[in-house]
Amino acid sequence: MDKKSKKVICTNFSNGKKHDFKLFKESRVRWTKKTNALTDSGYTGIQKIQSTTRLPKKKRKGKALTKEEKQENRAIAAERVLNENVIGCLKRFKILSDRYRNRRKRFGLRFNLIAGIYNADLAVR
Repeated sequence: MDKKSKKVICTNFSNGKKHDFKLFKESRVRWTKKTNALTDSGYTGIQKIQSTTRLPKKKRKGKALTKEEKQENRAIAAERVLNENVIGCLKRFKILSDRYRNRRKRFGLRFNLIAGIYNADLAVR
């Protein structure tokens, strides 16, 4: 998702359940040094692949986060809210939020069509 325009830029899919980070690694999608990515804590290890990534700090075993780490996590979460809002808008189409019971081959096409409708709706606003 582009932060300024709030448009969906890139999508990726797999058959069955697969963790987001594994899907990212298999897609081999990379971006330039100028582009930053905000991820959740499930993407631990992404900085080895893509250095311009910001992810929240996790609590270490037996130790709490410092005030600075908590503030940084809140700042990252405040920026990620835009992404989550776009995902929520896309899930208003029930095909994305419910179990998909049609042909799997066409799921990617349908998702991209829904993302296109969302992007076109943004252009109208």
